[in-house]
Amino acid sequence: MTRSAKKETLLEVAERLFYEHGFRGVGLKQIINEANVATMTLYNHFSSKDNLVEEVLKQREERYWSYLDSHVEMDSDSPFILAVEAHGRWLKEQSYNGDMFLRAIMDYSGFDDEVESIAKGHKYRLLKYFQELAQKKGKDNERDLANQMTLLLEGTTSMTTLIGAEKATQYSIAMARTLVQNTS
Repeated sequence: MTRSAKKETLLEVAERLFYEHGFRGVGLKQIINEANVATMTLYNHFSSKDNLVEEVLKQREERYWSYLDSHVEMDSDSPFILAVEAHGRWLKEQSYNGDMFLRAIMDYSGFDDEVESIAKGHKYRLLKYFQELAQKKGKDNERDLANQMTLLLEGTTSMTTLIGAEKATQYSIAMARTLVQNTS
């Protein structure tokens, strides 16, 4: 296994374990054992557990945006609905157990500014995404629509743990249609 392959393995194992057990519930020994690497290999790539958490969050965010971008055609009649549908598929495939970014904000608030900043940055980026989309589509009051769409996706994510991704997505698509129709 090459050095970069080992780093990728560490990131994959760490993300899975953090997602399943929380950031505080997983130690570096468990990650090292499940990734089947030497302790020094981990420290050659990551200076600390917090640094590993930062990299896991950055990688997950890149995957989310790549996923969303590949499913949303900005020139379509309703990119807002496409974004909600794509977010719902992401939840079903990648985020069935809650929001890793929200968990990071809760676990690291007041303890690690960088981790908290990365996680909050993801949320701000979603808000900005919808604001830019509203501007491109000539929607009035793009800030309100962006806040409403972001809140809708956040609620969809939260409801996934209660009613499942498919049902939560169905409700959110219906709500998104209403929001988009009520703005000119």
